[in-house]
Amino acid sequence: MTAASGSPETARHIPVMLPDVLDALQPKPHETYIDGTFGAGGYTRAILETADCRVVAFDRDPTAIADGAPLVQAFAPRLTLLHRPFGEMAEAIQEIGVEAVDGVVLDIGVSSMQIDQAERGFSFQSDGPLDMRMSCEGPSAADVVNGFEEEQIADIIYEYGEERRSRAIARAIVKARAIAPLTRTKELADLVLRVFHGRKEDGRHPATRTFQGLRIFINNELGELERALSAAEKILRPGGRLVLVTFHSLEDRIVKRFLAERSGKMDQGSRYLPQKNIQVSPPSFRLVNSRPLTPQKGELDVNPRARSARLRAAIRTDAPAWSTAPGSG
Repeated sequence: MTAASGSPETARHIPVMLPDVLDALQPKPHETYIDGTFGAGGYTRAILETADCRVVAFDRDPTAIADGAPLVQAFAPRLTLLHRPFGEMAEAIQEIGVEAVDGVVLDIGVSSMQIDQAERGFSFQSDGPLDMRMSCEGPSAADVVNGFEEEQIADIIYEYGEERRSRAIARAIVKARAIAPLTRTKELADLVLRVFHGRKEDGRHPATRTFQGLRIFINNELGELERALSAAEKILRPGGRLVLVTFHSLEDRIVKRFLAERSGKMDQGSRYLPQKNIQVSPPSFRLVNSRPLTPQKGELDVNPRARSARLRAAIRTDAPAWSTAPGSG
């Protein structure tokens, strides 16, 4: 996620916690790094300007890929930009002749560019088509709210949006679509607002969690994150650095558990209960910061969207990558 900026070209947005990301990543000359969430290219540009290194950047949004062409040209041949989801980074780098990398940075979630483009349908702040697809492919948010069963809609909003009133919202959606399909972001936002009788919670618009839940489900963001973590573990060289910026509890929980598990810091349970005979693999990561870093006040003054950001980092050990998926070991 990025913040608005007045700078030109692909630096239209300033990435969240950029100094902290660079400090955790520590780019060095002649090394190779992955920026798994290219967006407006803020992290990629900063990495390339910090050291005479190579960056392989990923984005599944075709708009981001097209807008990144000037940056690719400016830093040729050190920047490769791939139209792929970051969960495919392991296969993708092999296809371009890269066997291992020295760092991976992931800024998880929807980008400010996507939020600010009303026609993408991510935001309830401005009216647009009810879309929310990062890749511009597959089922849209409109397809979900107009085609799924009431119980399915409620489960999506509850599980991925952590919305306590998901059942009432789903009932309202089904009642409204019986009259006319919901096709605009403002229609859905106003519907949720009515469920809450116009009241805000914690200073946030009542539709915040509903939009989050739909967006995460439509783009399979949590599954993609789990695949990316496993891929990073496989392709990072010993001493390579993994830097992750999360923006809400669901994704941060996945990252926290993965790093705790892979660093040997996972809670093994109560000493008063029988212990399972589990074969534990050697730690594949060493934590850089035991607690997540958060944005400084100065950054929050410029970019309120950064308020929920959490940065976690770890260093790859020389142990083999685990055979189990994140959270299953």
